[in-house]
Amino acid sequence: MMFRSNQTGITWGGDWVGSIDRPHFEVKSNWVIPKGYKLEGQVIVPTSSAVKVQLIVEDTKPKPNEKDDDKMKFTNETTKAAVRDYIKQAVDKKLIDKSWVDKFDNGTMTTGDYEGLKLIIAQRS
Repeated sequence: MMFRSNQTGITWGGDWVGSIDRPHFEVKSNWVIPKGYKLEGQVIVPTSSAVKVQLIVEDTKPKPNEKDDDKMKFTNETTKAAVRDYIKQAVDKKLIDKSWVDKFDNGTMTTGDYEGLKLIIAQRS
């Protein structure tokens, strides 16, 4: 059984009678990724068959609280100032910590954070 992908230059590397070693593909040492294909990680191809091929892929997805879509957005400055003032008043009344104003000011407060703060402020008032 021989498989060869003409598009990628990757060849099926096994046809065993005894124990089967799957998956097993071969690439030549001078292999380069074909045009139109995208490698989503770093591949380390060893010079010896005693060493395994490594595929290193880094997770680049944003963490749930780091998504830009979740950050608070305002359509006008009046609304933004009113929300900041509401948070600042709660800090002044010692209902919440000052770090919440900092989080608002540096743009890392999410809509979920703000909804939770409103509940905390209401409960502590």
